[in-house]
Amino acid sequence: MITKVYENPTIYKIDVPLPNNPLKNLNSYVIQDGGESLIVDTGFNRPECKVALLEGLQELKVNWEKTNMFLTHLHSDHSGLAPAVMHENPGKIYMSKKDHDYLGWILNGNRWDTFDGIYQKEGFTEEQVAWLKDENPARGFEPDYYFDAEIVDDGDRIQVGSYGFQCVYTPGHTPGHMCLYLPEKKLMLSGDHILFDITPNITSWVAVDDSLGNYLDSLVKIRNYDMETVLPAHRKNEMDVYVRIDEIIHHHLIRLEETIDAVGDFPNAHATKIGSCLKWSMRGKTWDEFPLSQRWFAVGETMSHLDYLIQRDLMEKTEDEFYGYKLTNTAEACKEKLNQHWRGYEK
Repeated sequence: MITKVYENPTIYKIDVPLPNNPLKNLNSYVIQDGGESLIVDTGFNRPECKVALLEGLQELKVNWEKTNMFLTHLHSDHSGLAPAVMHENPGKIYMSKKDHDYLGWILNGNRWDTFDGIYQKEGFTEEQVAWLKDENPARGFEPDYYFDAEIVDDGDRIQVGSYGFQCVYTPGHTPGHMCLYLPEKKLMLSGDHILFDITPNITSWVAVDDSLGNYLDSLVKIRNYDMETVLPAHRKNEMDVYVRIDEIIHHHLIRLEETIDAVGDFPNAHATKIGSCLKWSMRGKTWDEFPLSQRWFAVGETMSHLDYLIQRDLMEKTEDEFYGYKLTNTAEACKEKLNQHWRGYEK
């Protein structure tokens, strides 16, 4: 299904289903002007997504000689179909260097084995990790191969007909996430950086010390842009973007305070134990009733909050007699220091 969501430039949304995934769908946007098209994100590399995307593009009558693609980030629900759609076409695939390099490590290396080892240290059993190899919605729908990309950096412009879209580097959700901004229209395509009825997942990444800190800095950065229309990659936008940014920042403050309390109550515990103490949107289910694949995402987010606290000397990781985390001071003293630091994120 396609829907026109913006006029001048003309922007259509293709509703790409994400079967068996709590996100339900991806908003793939197609920007068109002067016979040129720019596809923004693709959906998973699976038949249902490919059919929906290609049918939408056919209905829009894209001219493949004048069509390029922009990937906001490396996650497979955004990049999965990129080479399948573009491999026979002359157009470029634009992407940040950080995410393109990281995607190469995912597709050409042993990223999942690396993460499996980390999650076992953080409390997942060998049996749970084995089950997740087949059932984790983050796996199995990546691009077929590591494709070439036209690397874009913060401030670079992508031309679509008479309109020049500015690349906005917003690391955090992934190491090299990017948004697209059209200054004269105050229009932002936010990818997964800002979502409106769910909170973007911030996880711990290999070789990234502080993904949550990066994300919060990116929220502060994008808050300085003049935005009248924001098009997110999932679901709808029915509220003021600046209010939403403040809500997301406040959400992470509360989550960090909960993390401090949990580590204070269970010193030297691993991230799975700490995550089980936090408040999640589980629709009345207990932690043990929460689907294992969703617990995997929750523990990844817990690790990003632990990393944030470690980077600010409020917590430390123990790896001698016990593997886990402990506070560097009392819980109340750590929360007081956290709140003093937090003023840097406030308006």
